[in-house]
Amino acid sequence: MLPIQAIRAELVQACAGHNRVIVTAPTGSGKSTRVPGFLADEVLPGGGQVICLQPRRLAARMLARRVAVERGAALGGEVGYRVRFDWRMGAATRIVYETDGILLQELRRDSDLRRVGAIVFDEFHERHLFGDILLGLALTLQAAHRPDLKIVVMSATLETAPLEQFLAPCVRVQAGGRCYPVDIRHHAARPARPPPVWEQAAQAWAQSRALAGGGHTLIFMPGAHEIRRTVSALRLAGAPAQRIFPLYGDLTPAAQDAAVAPDRAPKIIVATNIAETSVTIDGVTLVIDSGLARRAGYDPEHGINTLLVEKISRAAAEQRAGRAGRTAPGVCLRLWPAAEHEHRPAAEIPEVARLDLSEVVLSLRALGVADLAAFRWVETPAAERLRYTEEFLKEIGALRPSDGAVTALGRRLLDFPVHPRWGRLLLTAADYGCVTEAALLAALAQERGMLAPAGAPAAAPRRGRRQGSLRQSDLDREIRARREELADPEWESDLLLRLHLWQAAAAEKFSSAVCGGLGLHAGACRRVEEMRGQFLRIAGRLELPGAAAAGGGAPAVSILKCLLAAFPDQVARRVSAGSARVELVHGRRGSLAPESAVRHAALLVAPEIRRLEARRGEIETRITLASAIAPEWLEELFPESIASRRRVEFDPVQRRVIARNDLFYHDLAIAAGRAEKPSADEAAGSLAAEVLAGRLVLKQWTAAAEQWVLRLNCLAGWRPELGLPAIGPDERRHLIEQICHGACSAGEIKDRPVMPTLRAWLSAGQQELLDKYAPERIKLANGRVFKLTYEAGQAPVFSARIQELYDAPECPTIALGKARPRVMILAPNHRPVQITDDLASFWRAGYQQARKELRGRYPKHEWR
Repeated sequence: MLPIQAIRAELVQACAGHNRVIVTAPTGSGKSTRVPGFLADEVLPGGGQVICLQPRRLAARMLARRVAVERGAALGGEVGYRVRFDWRMGAATRIVYETDGILLQELRRDSDLRRVGAIVFDEFHERHLFGDILLGLALTLQAAHRPDLKIVVMSATLETAPLEQFLAPCVRVQAGGRCYPVDIRHHAARPARPPPVWEQAAQAWAQSRALAGGGHTLIFMPGAHEIRRTVSALRLAGAPAQRIFPLYGDLTPAAQDAAVAPDRAPKIIVATNIAETSVTIDGVTLVIDSGLARRAGYDPEHGINTLLVEKISRAAAEQRAGRAGRTAPGVCLRLWPAAEHEHRPAAEIPEVARLDLSEVVLSLRALGVADLAAFRWVETPAAERLRYTEEFLKEIGALRPSDGAVTALGRRLLDFPVHPRWGRLLLTAADYGCVTEAALLAALAQERGMLAPAGAPAAAPRRGRRQGSLRQSDLDREIRARREELADPEWESDLLLRLHLWQAAAAEKFSSAVCGGLGLHAGACRRVEEMRGQFLRIAGRLELPGAAAAGGGAPAVSILKCLLAAFPDQVARRVSAGSARVELVHGRRGSLAPESAVRHAALLVAPEIRRLEARRGEIETRITLASAIAPEWLEELFPESIASRRRVEFDPVQRRVIARNDLFYHDLAIAAGRAEKPSADEAAGSLAAEVLAGRLVLKQWTAAAEQWVLRLNCLAGWRPELGLPAIGPDERRHLIEQICHGACSAGEIKDRPVMPTLRAWLSAGQQELLDKYAPERIKLANGRVFKLTYEAGQAPVFSARIQELYDAPECPTIALGKARPRVMILAPNHRPVQITDDLASFWRAGYQQARKELRGRYPKHEWR
């Protein structure tokens, strides 16, 4: 019996008597499959749907299938599911497994959720973004209009105190788990250069497969790429190919079902973190954990998506290990040292703190949330993140610039179950007559696995002139040649190239041979076809012009303008011809991916920018999708963001100052005007900036000139009542500009005199005060004169041999007694003996010691 059955009566009683309930139960206890049924059968027998929210599409589909079987119902009848672009449900459906984004869309259509009797937030401990938002919205709805609405929050963790406080008043019901002991073993210390993680996993399986004891092996990898490599490595290690099952979100439903289906024969499932909690796989007795996960994130300051392979938390590691002990005692092999484990974070960072908030903010605004800071967040995002998000939504026209209210365009964007960018793309495409191409573009941009990387195994293209297998290098060359044939000769674009490649594959019904010859994954191409169809159906439902047309004839210019409309904040300019480095709008920098088809375009739009882990653990901003654009498109689409600005700068090649009236898009120069001669003031300012930065030199600004400035600043600090004008950074820039005035080039200023300009800073009377109270030289009582060296924040210093100080009992003061110079007392060989501003003390004590040490070495010198 499932552990959740043991608390059925307690749970039903809690849900019947309270509208907010927390259910804590370990993974595998049956809460995901049974609790929605308890609610439908015993808490809401008179009607009302039970919505069970899942953070992943795969989990929603699989749970619905499993529950339908357990209840003896047809999928889509009493039990159904709804995920993006896919649903199986009808008028009689009582229990619905759906992703949280679907419920958010329904809230916009029916703000009271009249058909819903209960919402179950499953796997809430994972803290997915839309789950957090929907919980806040559900609590608001319950308090305002639906006091009868049941809210059940389910979590696999027992750390529920913050959640109980957030949901108060609420009750908590706890179930036990069926967990057998799991022997956790860590790798030894990592070698200096460890092999790839898939090779480590395959080696661990080969050495430890007997530990499975006839059960299944579950291997955790960070993503689809690593899963594919692991499958290949396992085959090389001797695992039978027919017993290896990958499991990740982009697989077909049939492939996913095969991975989790009951099986008496031992099998190896290689999965992403989807197998941590969302999906239970019976019969696993050996877990091999890479300790890694590929996590999406968002850097709001730079407007960049991140997709990094990161170490999982200790909590996630425990969840993974527990998979080995559901049906029998098991073993978990962790591919990292035990000493490293304690340094991992205790839990995962909630998505609300690390993902793009655009869809959330637009949805909340549309639902009437005027004050985002006052919304009932489970964890409130930083105010700066919310500000960046609202600025982006205003930029694409979704929010009104004046008050942040949702515009008519913004409400139309919400009809698309995708990021607002792609909705903006499709709506713009309706104006340019290319909706079918835009739908394909949007689908292509979201399918990352369509292009096979260079060197990846691919089906050999059909070639009648040569038989036999081709070497991988030959395949790579042929694939590159085919891609160059299909590239647009006028407009470089990674997405247009993918569009043409996909169309070539579609013409041959995505046959493996044709896809292999083009360097495409056939399965990914079919997923693009399905997603494209969904976009077109939505466009048709919204009656966008051209949504039903066959497409294929729209000019590249129209398609790329639509792309630009969706990404106005990701415009970039190449730093120089032939360089991969780019400058982006809003002061960002990055580089084009080496495999990008955009080789020459000076101005481009970057639909995908990621911060990726580079060599030696460094993080690099990489443009992974780009398309060429023209400056006039920005003027056409965003005239309010275009301005002509005069730019004056020093040209390091010509070594002179030039001026241009450049065209700017926000803060990014997109078109350079003709070079012209700058005004005298402009040139002086630019040359002064170069001097201050150390890139140009004024030869006459010598140590003597710097000492003059230090004398003035020291005296002004010692005796402010004299009213002397000190020279700070701004004053120094002004003086250098005066020196450079009338010049335009480096050659014209290098030998210009400096001291006349410095002396002119003071009046004759002020110069007299400077020479009197902060003199260049000081005269001692014995008549000797020494040059003073001034230092900022200290008394000046002079150097003198001991014999030169005889008959000088003390150093005189300067600055009307405010400062006493220091003397660096030198031995006869001019090496320092002591630095002091108290000569009298030196004569009393220090001199006798110095004479004792030096007299024998320098007998010819006078020693008193």
